Amino acid sequence: MNIGPIDFGEKPIFLAPMEDVSDPPFRMLCKRFGADMMYTEFISSGGLVHDADDCLQKLDIYDEERPVGIQIFGGNIEQVRAATPIVDRIGPDLIDINFGCPVRRVVCKDGGAGILRNLPKMERITRAVVEEATRPVTVKTRLGWNDQSIQILDVARMLEDCGIQALAVHARTRSQMYKGEARWHWLRRLKEEGVQNIPLIGNGDATSPELIEKMFDETGVDAVMIGRGAIGNPWIFRDAKIYRETGEVPPPPTWEERISIVAEHLTLKCEWLGERTGVLEMRRMYSGYFKGFRNASKLRHLLMQEEEKDRVLEVLMNFDQHQADTQVTVPAKRAAKKAIPAAVQAKLPTPSRKKKKPKATSTA
Repeated sequence: MNIGPIDFGEKPIFLAPMEDVSDPPFRMLCKRFGADMMYTEFISSGGLVHDADDCLQKLDIYDEERPVGIQIFGGNIEQVRAATPIVDRIGPDLIDINFGCPVRRVVCKDGGAGILRNLPKMERITRAVVEEATRPVTVKTRLGWNDQSIQILDVARMLEDCGIQALAVHARTRSQMYKGEARWHWLRRLKEEGVQNIPLIGNGDATSPELIEKMFDETGVDAVMIGRGAIGNPWIFRDAKIYRETGEVPPPPTWEERISIVAEHLTLKCEWLGERTGVLEMRRMYSGYFKGFRNASKLRHLLMQEEEKDRVLEVLMNFDQHQADTQVTVPAKRAAKKAIPAAVQAKLPTPSRKKKKPKATSTA
């Protein structure tokens, strides 16, 4: 499978763009465990045009995670057009347009899935991005706004005619949000009747190695995109590929392996965001990492009390899931040294918190 000049081989598995999840630290972990393609969190085109710091920071990408796509959204055509060169000059492997986010604050201004109520405008936005970009443009969308407005076959043909080089479809409508079952039969129809000469990427309910392979088999998609199934579970990419080769799902990571990856994730976040922000933002990750484990709620409670990285690492290092009330105290620095694998010592470069628009001379 190819997207423009990028060759992914057979049946690649992508990490979906997810707000507050698919940042550089998490993307790098997923890359290590076998993800074939990464996407940034979605970035507001209006925010980029107006130099919003939080939007500019989301442009951070690193060579270790490539190939990586930067995803933008927005319902203002001129803002999207103006934001595209800003993104293009950063040097992503592709630019993705978000036509699928169902969140109210996004759709109310024709961003994300909101554009599914105005297909002519969707076409104009897509053409604007394709015209301004010097690298492949892709789209992620949904089946339609609701059950009465599913026009995804026509939408796919229209987007391909606009010049996009791959289409990812979450097999739900906007009105479904993330409820109910994803309608994989639409993915099969899209592959047979929709896209003609570009890859189709399936998304929705592929949350385990077995379901990932089932999506490939039942729908014929060229790639599968993993969203919620990867939260707290970067191992899913490795496990899916092992399952494809052997027919068996490997055993889950041990408690020690899980603690080690969480410690590394925290360290990378602190390197990228600064210690305080990294510690605070990591809190939303603990539920996914420790879901289903004995005394997980106790551990999450302890972790949420700490505001310094070394103290969080100390809690992680000394927590016994079988004896949650018996904690052995060790110096924080000693705990950090023991908890973090050697690989973490190669830290991410720390991006500037105050960025300016890249100049044309910085084209990658």
